Amino acid sequence: MASPRAAAGELIDVRPLGDALPDSKSRTLMRSDHLEVVRLVLPMGKHIPEHRAPGEITVQCIEGAVKFGTSAGTQSMRAGDMLFLLAGEPHWLEALENASVLVTLYLPCND
Repeated sequence: MASPRAAAGELIDVRPLGDALPDSKSRTLMRSDHLEVVRLVLPMGKHIPEHRAPGEITVQCIEGAVKFGTSAGTQSMRAGDMLFLLAGEPHWLEALENASVLVTLYLPCND
């Protein structure tokens, strides 16, 4: 059963999960016609292979540490770090320790 997504105007808790992190799952926090926000929960060692997003994205590390790769190189992200990517830019990530990241994705029109 999917977790409910937030409605417009509803508060969304994106604070660190702390001790609950190892037992938590990734989930979409909200989605509209042009915007999606996902909290990715990544156990240490989890690798998400190279892929591309259809629109611009931001990725913010909430807790833990991840390695984030793009065509420009590889960066380590820790709590409080955020990056921005243009649409279609290939990227991948790997959890260096248990981590959660907040991904905000612009969803372009499909006209």
